[in-house]
Amino acid sequence: MTSAVVIEKLQKRYGAVEAVKDVSLRVEPGEIFGLLGPNGAGKTTTLRCLCTLATPDAGKIEVSGISVLESPKLARQKLGYVAQEVALDKVLTGRELLQLQAAIYHLPAVTIKPQIERALSLLGLQDWADKKTGTYSGGLKKRLDLAAGLLHQPDVLVLDEPTVGLDIESRVVVWDFLRSLRDNGTTVMLTSHYLEEVDALADRVAIIDKGVVIAAGTPSELKDRVGGDRVTLRIREFTPVEEAENAKTMLQSMPFVQEVIVNSAQGNSLNLVVAPQSDALITIQQALKEAGLPTFGISQSRPSLDDVYLAATGRTLLDAELAAAGSRDLKAERKQNMR
Repeated sequence: MTSAVVIEKLQKRYGAVEAVKDVSLRVEPGEIFGLLGPNGAGKTTTLRCLCTLATPDAGKIEVSGISVLESPKLARQKLGYVAQEVALDKVLTGRELLQLQAAIYHLPAVTIKPQIERALSLLGLQDWADKKTGTYSGGLKKRLDLAAGLLHQPDVLVLDEPTVGLDIESRVVVWDFLRSLRDNGTTVMLTSHYLEEVDALADRVAIIDKGVVIAAGTPSELKDRVGGDRVTLRIREFTPVEEAENAKTMLQSMPFVQEVIVNSAQGNSLNLVVAPQSDALITIQQALKEAGLPTFGISQSRPSLDDVYLAATGRTLLDAELAAAGSRDLKAERKQNMR
């Protein structure tokens, strides 16, 4: 069976910035595939290259067996794309916007009305179809944007951060809709930095960091590879690095402790992988006490996708987001100072 999406050795640079260094992945028909990673990881650039909105510097991209680089017009017929930012003309009604979208895709006149009605029905927009989009809430705007993206019934629906900025109720509506699309044979490819969204939706996931795929598989497979339970330990609210390293050395000697990482971005807290056992926390606290070290906070949980990211990079997704935000603020400040 032909894969829905094939990306091999994708590279894309913007000036001095290497947005995508080496991304390879394969998406099969009728699955939800998630790209997970912090802002600036290369997720959006990868999707833009897939959807013919950016030209890669190197690599191979196929959609339903069609080369995106050699036959971009044909590839676009197989793709629906919904960007992170909703762009609607507020003076048009929802129905009028979909009619415009149908014209852009050159849909046969006889199919336009039934396909618009189908899209409105799928997303529960019938009651809003003839109201101007300027009156829509954020959730309704996103649902209309989704309707426009699937109006021509693409093989692959590509979504960049489909629920960013939405309230919980609207997110659940979008999640249920994407599951129904998958169940009816549409391939869905989405980016997100919401761990729970990818975990809940994706059949398979690729984690991207600094333009490279660092892990790929089903959510369960990725978490199983990490192994063991997760223990997060804070010796003090802000632990001195030397004290954290001493505690790391001590904890690594325990037979049930598989790995210890000092997380400098979170006050030198310690992140442990431990073999599942009921008394792990008690044993760790007792060892710290005997070594003359306090316990500011400690918790144990099953592995998450954030643990997969932590194991691969030495930092959590939140840490990466904060670092990226700080870098953007610094660049903006430098530009302002140069004026």
